[in-house]
Amino acid sequence: MEMLGNRRLGITQQQAWEALNDPETLKKCIPGCDKFELTGENQYSVALALKIGPVSAKFNGKVQLSDISAPHGYKLTFEGQGGVAGFAKGSSSVTLKPVATDAAAASAGDAVVHEADAATPPDAAPAGCELDYTVQAQVGGKIAQLGQRLIDGAAKSTADDFFKRFEAEMQSRYGPPPAPAEEAAEAPAEKSGMMSGLMKKIGLGKKDDKDAPAAPGGDAA
Repeated sequence: MEMLGNRRLGITQQQAWEALNDPETLKKCIPGCDKFELTGENQYSVALALKIGPVSAKFNGKVQLSDISAPHGYKLTFEGQGGVAGFAKGSSSVTLKPVATDAAAASAGDAVVHEADAATPPDAAPAGCELDYTVQAQVGGKIAQLGQRLIDGAAKSTADDFFKRFEAEMQSRYGPPPAPAEEAAEAPAEKSGMMSGLMKKIGLGKKDDKDAPAAPGGDAA
């Protein structure tokens, strides 16, 4: 089984990194998990209950972290035994990267606007990050007999459930993520007003009719 995905998180890269390295947070967010304990250097003991189609089992296993590059990501390997239900083992990679704000991603054509707005603190814009992950896994026993489509569906459902719980936990810890759509709606009006004022200062703005030059021949009399 192979799976990959991308998630946008409304927290900073550092906050996401700390949460993804906290056993208690992972225990709360992994569906069916009732144990996630540190047992050695970057090694954890895990116990969780899973249901895939008609097969339900409690898996006991371990997770080992490697290739750790804080706060950018790590690789983990896992293996678990579920008795007669079978086994699962594999690896996963997790990568975190900060997300540029709309202001930072603006085109060079808006340079004048940015200069006029230079007094705005650089940290005023909300921060966020993206999480990319890949999973490669093998299963055996009764689980393997269920068929790839059922296994893949269960894996995707578990991943979606994890991120829903993770995002809810992050909101309770750090507050709700910012609403960039509202800020984006206000930005054009602000930029338009600033640009209009700048154009008037350099003589390119719209002038009143009384300041317009007289039409040729208008004073012929």
